[in-house]
Formats: sequence, C-alpha cells, structure tokens
Amino acid sequence: MKPPILSPRRLAALGLVVLSLGQFAAAHAWSLTIAAASRRVFLHVGNGTFDGNNGTVNLVSANLSAAQLLSGTAQPMTSNSTQSRSLYGDNYTTCPNPSTQVMVGASYRRNQNNQPASATLRVTSPANLTNAAGDTIPFSQISWTVSAPGSSVPNVIPAGTFNGGTQTLATVPANRYIENCHSFIYANSALRAAGTYNGQVTYTLSSP
Repeated sequence: MKPPILSPRRLAALGLVVLSLGQFAAAHAWSLTIAAASRRVFLHVGNGTFDGNNGTVNLVSANLSAAQLLSGTAQPMTSNSTQSRSLYGDNYTTCPNPSTQVMVGASYRRNQNNQPASATLRVTSPANLTNAAGDTIPFSQISWTVSAPGSSVPNVIPAGTFNGGTQTLATVPANRYIENCHSFIYANSALRAAGTYNGQVTYTLSSP
C-alpha cells in the first residue's frame, strides 16, 4: 500500500482512562534521522502501522479496590496495547512491557528547505473523566512517566501530567523520528464515588 502523503496534521487517540472504583463496603528511545521525502507527518500512540493509517484506540485503565482507594496511594495503570517493537530503525523492543506501557512515536519529513523546519507534538485532554451518574474526576489526576532502557535520550518526549487542555509535548525536527514509552499513573489523591469513569485524550502532530 502506498504510504499516505499527509497534509501536515495527524491525530491519534488514546482511551484514557477507565477507572473502576470499588464500593466502600465489602526500551530504548529513539531520536533517528530519517530519509527526506515528500512533506508528511507520521504519529502513532500505542498500536501503529509503519507509514500507514491505523484506527486502533488503545485503552489505559485502573481497577481500584476499596483498600487501594482508602490508601490514597498513587496507582499504576495498565494498557491493552501490544506494541512493543519500534516501527522504525532495527525493530528494537522499545517497550518491553506493553501491558503497562504505551509507545508514542512521531516523525516529520520534508524534501525542500523552504518547507517548515519542524512539526509539533501536542496532547489534548478534557477537563474531567466522567461516570454514568455524572460524577467526575479531574484529568489532572492522570500523569505519565517515560522510559527508554539504555538510551541517552529517554525523555525525547517528556513526562508530564494532563491539564484538561492542550499541551505541547515535543518539537520534531525535519527528517527525524522520535519515540519512547509512556507509563500512566492515577494520583488517587481524593475519595471518589464508585463507578467507571471514562475519558479520551487526543495526540496531534502538525506542521504549519
């Protein structure tokens, strides 16, 4: 299949987060130089297809017991992503534990010097996660760490915390691919009503 020539915008979604709250009763990161080509951006979050379209929306979740909720201790989240190997380079196992990691990779290509020099990676989150009863949890309760075993640039896409708006994550220079693994954490800093809370974030890679 011919790789898509994308006008300078690409979106990828991550189903963040399903938080199931119980009742109170019983790798190697990459920053690779890539060949010049017709102007395009490429982005994948979790499961992806090299230089192609993939409609997968991966899910990150936490299922907390009453004891965990009462502890007030931050809780790691799990992922249904199965993407462990890089889509570029030597097929390196960038995310050795995809059940707790989400691979994020982005590239920008151009073949003319008068084209924009870079693309910008951003993530947008809603203000809250919500459950069926209308209860909410601020999206700022979700943060992420990054990892890249053996890499000199583990934070090529940095760690952070969602803010209920749009955040700039990284600048991708022309003819460069960047990638690392994100592990998500629920802060668990307040007691919440029981229920399953859902929300979705959207990652965007764009160039003017």
